Amino acid sequence: MKLTEKIQALKPSRPFFTLEFFPPRTDQGFENLLPRISRLSALNPLAISITWGAGGSTKERTLELAGVSQEEYGLDTVLHLTCTNMAQGMIDEALQEAKQRGITNILALRGDPPRGEEEWTPIDPRFKNGTDLVKYIRSNPDYASHFCVGVAAYPDGHTGQLDDERAEIEYLQLKVDAGADFIVTQLFYDVDGYFQWEKKVREAGITVPIIPGIMPIQTYASFLRLTKLTGARVPESVLQALEPICNDDQLVKEYGVTLAIEMIKRLTEEGQVRGVHISTLNLEKSVQRVIEDLRWSEIPSSPLINHNKLIEEIPQLNDLTITPSTAATSATLGLANLPIAVETEAGRGELNNASSWDDFPNGRFGDFKSPAFGSIDLWGGPAIGPADVLRHCGHPQTHADLTAIFLDYLHSRIPITPFSPTPLSPESLSIMPHLERLTKAGWWTVGSQPAVDGARSDDPVVGWGPRAGYVFQKGFVEFFCTEAEVDRIEQKALDVGWVHWFAGNKKGECRGNVPEGGRNAVTWGVFPGQEIVQTTIIERESFLTWKEEAFSIWADWASLYRPGSVERRLLEDVADERWLVSVVHHDYRDPKALWTFVLDA
Repeated sequence: MKLTEKIQALKPSRPFFTLEFFPPRTDQGFENLLPRISRLSALNPLAISITWGAGGSTKERTLELAGVSQEEYGLDTVLHLTCTNMAQGMIDEALQEAKQRGITNILALRGDPPRGEEEWTPIDPRFKNGTDLVKYIRSNPDYASHFCVGVAAYPDGHTGQLDDERAEIEYLQLKVDAGADFIVTQLFYDVDGYFQWEKKVREAGITVPIIPGIMPIQTYASFLRLTKLTGARVPESVLQALEPICNDDQLVKEYGVTLAIEMIKRLTEEGQVRGVHISTLNLEKSVQRVIEDLRWSEIPSSPLINHNKLIEEIPQLNDLTITPSTAATSATLGLANLPIAVETEAGRGELNNASSWDDFPNGRFGDFKSPAFGSIDLWGGPAIGPADVLRHCGHPQTHADLTAIFLDYLHSRIPITPFSPTPLSPESLSIMPHLERLTKAGWWTVGSQPAVDGARSDDPVVGWGPRAGYVFQKGFVEFFCTEAEVDRIEQKALDVGWVHWFAGNKKGECRGNVPEGGRNAVTWGVFPGQEIVQTTIIERESFLTWKEEAFSIWADWASLYRPGSVERRLLEDVADERWLVSVVHHDYRDPKALWTFVLDA
């Protein structure tokens, strides 16, 4: 059913919400997301939405997940669809498949900013922006009446795009004039700012439904990263509330739930907002608590299903009341923090037991079996914009130039690299001499953590989780080097029984000494009243996924420069010739053990 028709059918006093998910990168994560969606669907969302990866990178998984949600779970599904950097014909393929699967709602987005804008031309000349996609759907008789089309809006402005609020609203008007039926906003935390923006939008003559985007804060680190990524304004009251608890993940999560509830209440009680769009990040507990505390889950809002059988429809919607089911930081990107979120409990007493799935999502990747495994960037966008990369990294033309860029990052002379969207973390200062020495040798580091032997969980540098606990870390480091240097690492590891390593290249080759099925727990915590909680795992699937992303970052970086330029040839050659290496040393009680090994190698 079309989203706008469902909204119109609701009583004016009836609130509603939609939930957003992204397709996990692995088969195991995909399979484990399905029961999570099933449980959250018992909260009675009006619809769910599934994100679309940049350039169609998640096309198959997005369409499969949307299809399962729509066809088997009976959930009205909004398919995100970006139109730039898409291969010719991919838009038609996606729209046709969505129609065949019974999907009637599309969120039409432009997608990533063009790479190397002065040289960029659309792959498909019909689609240069979101307005073009809306126009195309409305002008095509196969799609015009079938799809309800939504578009994105940015109450705090669009990072890297228009700085003029009036121009932003005029562009939003163009998308609505082209045929958009509803608007979903980017996340925000400034409710007063939203009210002011919404008033200006309505004064401009835009009358279609606007659904505000809400994202409960999960951890302090992810909050900082996502607000920087989206350009969201953060009220001083929120910053002041977070400051004294920023090192206690449990209290941050509690505050995130409370803040989301307060925001939604203000939006619906003080403003004209009828419903909200909640970004779940494929996590479960916070979303469930928000909806249950609002008591919105007690209001039936769509045809429901028997969640034991998954696909059996329940009739007489208006007579039903459903009680929701309950479900049992490194310097850079990479495998530096991998949040445990495994959906299938392997057995009580295991480090990755189910009780901690959503508790401490501290990093970019999770266990490869996790529903939350993969990128968490909103709308499928990049972690770092092309303008930022060019401004801070300049025009490297030699290997020495690249070494200088990575050294400048280590010494905080630049705040980012293409591999690191945020400044160097404080814990890296304790291993700075080692990172510096590796980088000067041409082993460009992109992920690391020091060994930690029982630090207090409220330690401001390495602590995490609830207070009154202790945390542990095995030292590890990730870097790019040559194949000959990988050979040296391999030979050196034969003499040291404490080291596990992986190495992979762009061609798809993977080497290492981790046993088949081996899973290295490299960060864990011990807390009162809990089994051991494990938040960082390094194993083959996680490494291979990160490797693919790492080499795509080299390609994206190269594409910022003119074809045939010295800069592009350098970066493409590096991607072709270098290997990504991850080394773990299991002696977490010796802070020098890892560095003695890699520096000797």
